[in-house]
Amino acid sequence: MPPNNDTPANLASSTNEDARGELTAQIDDLLNTLSNKFAGVSSEIFAKMDEMSRRLDNLEAKLKDAEDKKSGSS
Repeated sequence: MPPNNDTPANLASSTNEDARGELTAQIDDLLNTLSNKFAGVSSEIFAKMDEMSRRLDNLEAKLKDAEDKKSGSS
């Protein structure tokens, strides 16, 4: 008769390994989700910073033009 490998210790070990594997998969999924959200927020922030930079450049150019016109007409 072959030995029975389904002892309580072996079953508990198998259950622990299954639980660890499931926990690891859940943590990996959570980290991937957080990484994707961070990447999305990061690119939104960079896009807004680029837009602010363009708007500031336009404002500076308009102020310089207004200053030059004021200096030229005096």
